Amino acid sequence: MNAPVNPKKLGLITLFSIIWMLVACAGSQLEIKPISKSENPQQLINQLDNDIALARKNQINVLAPTWFEKAESSFKAAKKSLDQGGQLSEILENIATGRAQLERAGEIARISKTTLPDAIKARHLARKAGAANLGRQYKDAENDFLDLSRAIENNNLSYARRSQARVAERFRALELRAIKERTIGEVRRLIKDAEEKDLQDIAPQAFATAKKKLAQADEFITRNPYQKEKMRQLANEALFYARRLHVVATQSKKIEDMAPEQITLWAGKNLYQTSQKLGAPDMRDQPFPRQLENILATISAQRADHDFMVQKTKNQQAQIMKLQGQVASLEGQGLKERKEKERLLAAKRFNEKLSSIQHFFKPQEAEVYKKQNQVIIRLKAMQFPVGQSVILPENYALLSKVQHAIRTFGEPEVIIGGHTDSTGSEQLNEHLSQKRADAVRQYLVANGTLPFEKIIAVGYGSMRPIASNASASGRAINRRIDVIITPEAGKLQ
Repeated sequence: MNAPVNPKKLGLITLFSIIWMLVACAGSQLEIKPISKSENPQQLINQLDNDIALARKNQINVLAPTWFEKAESSFKAAKKSLDQGGQLSEILENIATGRAQLERAGEIARISKTTLPDAIKARHLARKAGAANLGRQYKDAENDFLDLSRAIENNNLSYARRSQARVAERFRALELRAIKERTIGEVRRLIKDAEEKDLQDIAPQAFATAKKKLAQADEFITRNPYQKEKMRQLANEALFYARRLHVVATQSKKIEDMAPEQITLWAGKNLYQTSQKLGAPDMRDQPFPRQLENILATISAQRADHDFMVQKTKNQQAQIMKLQGQVASLEGQGLKERKEKERLLAAKRFNEKLSSIQHFFKPQEAEVYKKQNQVIIRLKAMQFPVGQSVILPENYALLSKVQHAIRTFGEPEVIIGGHTDSTGSEQLNEHLSQKRADAVRQYLVANGTLPFEKIIAVGYGSMRPIASNASASGRAINRRIDVIITPEAGKLQ
């Protein structure tokens, strides 16, 4: 029988393993694998761009900042050289170097995750609470965190381990402040505004509920500063009821001068308009509960039909691929010619699909264009409330068209890129653009467009402008959502 392992000894072994990995990474030369000149440089640049986007999504830009910045610089150099018609050897060298640098960044990031788990978790929770909106205080904490990452890149593991607790505590304090100032503070403002407008007289029940939820959240946060999940739940609940108070009061004002019959007809009209949009039967001659049941049942049936059609499409695509495989296996002659025909046919179908997608959108809604083997949809009309990531109902029709465009290619890989102008701090812009990209991703997944793992959401902040930030019109152009669709190889048809 083996003797139990001493935990202290195990910890030392783990520490020495990490140090060995770090020394190996830092000491070894960067292994740059050459790329054949027969490769398509545009496709390679697109792939590197996708890899960098995924790395940013996985926070490698802050876990290994120096190597990540080098990889981005190599990518930009390759892209610039290609756009300007530079030498192929130079383009391929930059791509190969960028790949190697990104791979090294990934190695360092894995060490950072092992060395700085507390600081990483505290930073994540602080950002999730909205601490990026706190300006200078958050920027200072972020710089402290980057100092730890750079220390790991520079082999100073002892400094990173020694300083982790201080940085983690700083982010925890920012998280608590963010919850109070950004969520509870907004609740207080809404309730104060309600008091000034005497809304407690118009909607006393909603007012009392909002006050009660605020008191519960405030008391819990003060007494339980480390029970983060419950804290966020109560804070968001209080904000919901504070907003609801204003909605209830506004609506109550509208109907206070209406006769009972007018109120009933007004409510019935809303139910009727909803049922009309859904194609449900007109049931205005039935009691309100029955009308509501009619609407809900119609939604449920349409959702079931939608899920059925999505699954049917997937099954048909799988069957087509199976038949194509069978046909290919039976054809023993003319392999090279057949592949060339398939390539040309695939390109033709790709362009046909691109053309159909371009007709989905009006010029003021989106710009749709081809970039090698990708389709870029630049959503001009996608608007968010100032400083928020809530998708407004007026954007649903536009996103429905995006869904149709994505489904045109079956189950492609999709990147949702969030972009801002240069107004505000870099940290806040990156945080806001990430939240907006995440919101679009969640909308598409919730509506059955693609599986969750098929869509990447990346917040670039103001890093990738397409117009000058010196003018209001340029800044408006830079505030955008880009949808990048990459069909799976061999499935363009």
